[in-house]
Amino acid sequence: MLKVGIVGVGTVGTSVCKILEDNKDIITARAGIEIVPVAGVVNNLSKKRDVSIKLTDNPDDLLNDDSIDVIIELMGGVEEPYAVVKKALEKGKAVVTANKALLAYHRYELQAIAGDIAFEYEAAVAGGIPIINALRDGLTANHIESIRGIINGTCNYMLDKMINENIPYDIILKEAQELGYAEADPTFDVGGFDAAHKLLILASIAYGIDAKPEDILIEGIENISAEDIEFAKEFNYAIKLLGIAKKKDNKVELRVHSVLIPNDEMIAKVDGVMNGISVIGDKVGETLFYGAGAGGDATASAVIANIIDIARKGKGSPMLGFKKPLEDGLTLASKDDIETKYYLRMQVEDKSGVLAKVATILGNKNISIKTMLQKPCDKDKANLLLSTHTCKEKDIKEALSELESSGVVLSAPAMIRIEE
Repeated sequence: MLKVGIVGVGTVGTSVCKILEDNKDIITARAGIEIVPVAGVVNNLSKKRDVSIKLTDNPDDLLNDDSIDVIIELMGGVEEPYAVVKKALEKGKAVVTANKALLAYHRYELQAIAGDIAFEYEAAVAGGIPIINALRDGLTANHIESIRGIINGTCNYMLDKMINENIPYDIILKEAQELGYAEADPTFDVGGFDAAHKLLILASIAYGIDAKPEDILIEGIENISAEDIEFAKEFNYAIKLLGIAKKKDNKVELRVHSVLIPNDEMIAKVDGVMNGISVIGDKVGETLFYGAGAGGDATASAVIANIIDIARKGKGSPMLGFKKPLEDGLTLASKDDIETKYYLRMQVEDKSGVLAKVATILGNKNISIKTMLQKPCDKDKANLLLSTHTCKEKDIKEALSELESSGVVLSAPAMIRIEE
C-alpha cells in the first residue's frame, strides 16, 4: 500500500481523493499497488469538505508521519510550499506538486535536494496534457528547437470571444470571472505571469536554462483593441497569448506575450479554455499537444498519474530530466536581442507627409514595412495599422519611442509581435 498525504485540500485535492476512490481498481492495476489518501492539510478546519480523509491545519502532522510515503503539495504560493516540500524531501518522502509558481522560482534548488527521491510535477503545466513527461522522456533524443504554447486557458477563452463574437475586453473579463476562469484579481492570468511560470519550467527541461520570471519578457492581453482584431482578420491571423522558447545558436529566447499567428497553423485553432503546445525537435519535427489546461479533475488526473509513476518505479529520476548540462554554453538571450516580425498600431494626423515621416523613422532603425492599412476615425485623424519584416526588439522599441514624440503620432503606439 502506498499512503498519500495532501497539503492543500481544495478543488484539486478533493478531486484527487475522489478519483483515487472512484477509479480504485484500475489505478491499483496500473500502479501494481493500492494508493490510499490518508490525511490532508487545510487552512480552515471548520469548513465542510467532501472528503473522508483525516484533516489537520498543520503540515508537520503529515511531514512527521513516517507511514505517509508521498506528499502532494497543492497549496499555491512560493515560499511556504517551498518550506513544506523541502522538509518532505529531506525526510525521504516522494513529492508531487501542481505548483508552477514554486517551480518557477525554486526548481533547481529542489532538484538538488531531491536527488534520487521521486519529485513529480506534471500538473504544474497545462493541467491534463502530459507535456512534462513528453519533454523529459518521449523527446529525449532530440535537441528542442522551439516550444510555443497556449498555456493559459483564461486568456485563450477571452481572446476567442473578443475575436469571434466581437465582445469588448472589459465585458469578456467580467464573464470569465463569473464563470470561474479568471480570479477577482485577474492580473496573474491576463498579465501573462501564469504562462511565464509554466514556460520557465518547460525551458528548464528542454534547455537547462535557469531563469526567473523577472529575467524574461512578459506581457499580457490587456491592450488588445478592436482595431488589432480588425487587422488580424484582414490578414488572416489569429491572436493568441503564447509562451515561446526558441533556440538560436547558443542563445535561448524566452518570452510570453500576445502574438498574431497565421490562421492555418495548428496552434491557432486551439480555442476556448483549451491549451495547446507545439514542440519542434531536430529529429522528430513538430509535435502538438492539446487538452484541458485546468480544472479539478484534469489537474488531479495528472497528479495521480505521477503517483502511479512513483508507485511503479519507487526511486526517482532527475527532476528536470538531465544529470549534467544539456548543451554547453546555452544562455538566455537578452530581451533586446529578440528577433521577430511586428504589428504596429498608431493614431496619426490624417494629412500629407505623415506616412513618409513614419516610414522614415522606421527605416532609420532598419525596420521595413510589409503591409499597411489606414482607417479613418475621428475628424482629421486616422488609425495606421502596419506590419514589419523581421527586426530586433531593441530597434522596434526605439522606433516606437521616436514615433510617440514625432508630432504626427497622437498617442502612444501599440505593438503586437507576429509569429510565422
